Amino acid sequence: MDNLSRILPVLLQGLPPTVIAAVGGIALTIVLSFGAGLALLSPRRWVRAVSRVYVEGFRGTSEVVQLFWIYFVLPLLVGVQLVPLFAGIVVLGLNHGAYGAEIVRGAVLSVPRAQYEGCIALNLSPAQRMWRVILPQAVVEMLPSFNNLFIQLLKSTAILSFITVADVTQQGVQVLVPNFGDDIVLIFTLMLLIYLVLSVLITAAMRFAERVAARKVGRRPSRAARAAAIGAH
Repeated sequence: MDNLSRILPVLLQGLPPTVIAAVGGIALTIVLSFGAGLALLSPRRWVRAVSRVYVEGFRGTSEVVQLFWIYFVLPLLVGVQLVPLFAGIVVLGLNHGAYGAEIVRGAVLSVPRAQYEGCIALNLSPAQRMWRVILPQAVVEMLPSFNNLFIQLLKSTAILSFITVADVTQQGVQVLVPNFGDDIVLIFTLMLLIYLVLSVLITAAMRFAERVAARKVGRRPSRAARAAAIGAH
């Protein structure tokens, strides 16, 4: 505990890269989740096939190997070296977007059939049905699962330390442990607490988003969806 005032500032130096990676990864995850998830529901077979290859490819391979491939192998193929933090954001988004695609697909399919029939009765186009009626209701069901997915993404930012990103994990393992080995319990406890605080902030933001989304469609988020997300976490 005597070195707390020296250890904590070093860990906090890794906080900005960790937050940037998490926020960037979440943003990319959202885009890819909706793009791939809706593509899985496309009436066109080739669109579904392309999306399925992406989803299964990134869900079925190691996230660490994906990181190494994009950071070390891809530059050999295209001749351009990616900035480590950017490469990490890309991998986090691609990997978690594949999982998010199934969340989107499942949530859209969970919307009652009567809602589709009502849209047809109102003579809404397929695009109008999706964006005005189906997706607003599906989003309410998605958010608890996305909360869990975003927390998983936050924890995955630790792998960026493998490619020299000076995040919280690298600061703790490669900077502090060699110099403050006697305080290893304190170092790793503080690292855990930093990730815990960030996870709580993500959960608070997602709970607020759930309430807003539910209010807009005039109902509460599904308890089953929330329970499933908590159970998965």
